[in-house]
Amino acid sequence: MATGKDTLWDRFLKPIATTLIDGEAIHRQYAGWDWDAARDRFSRPDLEYPEYYRTQNFHGIAGGYLTADAAITYDPVTHYALPPNEDWIRADAVRAVGGSPRAILDLGCGTGSTTLLFKRAFPKATVLGLDLSPFMLAVADDKARRANLTIRWQHGLAEATGLPPNEFDLVTASLLFHETPASATKAILREAFRLLRPNGQFLTLDGNQVTLRTFTWLTEIFEEPYICDYAAGTLDDWLQSTGFEAVRTQPLWGLHQVSSARKPLVTNVARSRSASYPANESPAAVPARSGSLERPVTNP
Repeated sequence: MATGKDTLWDRFLKPIATTLIDGEAIHRQYAGWDWDAARDRFSRPDLEYPEYYRTQNFHGIAGGYLTADAAITYDPVTHYALPPNEDWIRADAVRAVGGSPRAILDLGCGTGSTTLLFKRAFPKATVLGLDLSPFMLAVADDKARRANLTIRWQHGLAEATGLPPNEFDLVTASLLFHETPASATKAILREAFRLLRPNGQFLTLDGNQVTLRTFTWLTEIFEEPYICDYAAGTLDDWLQSTGFEAVRTQPLWGLHQVSSARKPLVTNVARSRSASYPANESPAAVPARSGSLERPVTNP
């Protein structure tokens, strides 16, 4: 297990935050919970946690997100970690959705804060939140139930969901990629591409990579093992190299960014198949294979 890192949060900001966050009230809210039962309700016993996840501390919590403490404290801390206002930032991400998606997947959904916003914005859509922490999923499910929202939650890897291809109109990831190494981020993008229907949208909210490279002290606020990896890259390049089109990143308040991209109506694989048809045979005459590019998304 990783050892703790002395961060700006620990040295300067935590004493301030503790005066703003009522820790006793937070723990009282979950005082009656059986966390073992909550964990087991969402855990997949066959799931193997990747090394980059199980061997690191996140936000200074020993054991990272595989602890009840991480799930309990995540929302109160994030409330002050997304200036100028968490609600504004998450709402800006939701407003970047184009069209009216019918099926939404939120990768690395955490405690479901953005997942719930997507369901409220698109009440007719089926919404699935996926995360590696069963403790986070337990809190997310509790929040959805209290808000009277029907959302399905799944314990799983964002880079290998096991879900069928071409299944979603919108795949999202909020505050995920600064917490994954670049190799995992690129694998997640490939999985998102696989899961999207043709013309489906991929949307992500995260830290502004340009700002993080310019003001490197921002990478030292929390214990984030992979944030320098994230800051050194360019999400637009990663999206384009995955095969996405209409790639666009919009800065938010200088500290954050929303990146959007779409899966092409016809992918390179489909183009190759089309090019291989005999001159006297149309693509329409050839039966579609399982996982082919049916059901393109139409946007108003």
